[in-house]
Amino acid sequence: MALAVNESTFKQEVLASSIPVLVNFWAPWCGVCRLIHPMLTELQTQWDGQVKLVSINADENLKLASHHRLTTLPTVMLFDQGRLLCRLEQFHQRDDFQRAASDLHGVLGQVIPRYSCSA
Repeated sequence: MALAVNESTFKQEVLASSIPVLVNFWAPWCGVCRLIHPMLTELQTQWDGQVKLVSINADENLKLASHHRLTTLPTVMLFDQGRLLCRLEQFHQRDDFQRAASDLHGVLGQVIPRYSCSA
């Protein structure tokens, strides 16, 4: 399950996190956002608590959206120790995210080398 994060909690929940964080920027009007949310939750489950999933409503957090130069929704970012490691965007359908998820698995495997994905 994704933790709802906003401009006041971003630093604590994402940048200061002791484990890698998947950040899902979304909006209520975005149909593809609703399609990939369960896939992100599944990804988090596959990594068995070694990755935190947070959700940010871009419409309600315009400063964060602007700071991260969002041009499309959804945009998914992977942070580790306060650094942006991976940015996934330009999803037009569920299959686009499924292809991008394999890249994400690869990056997570490098960040969390002592653990393996249970998928």
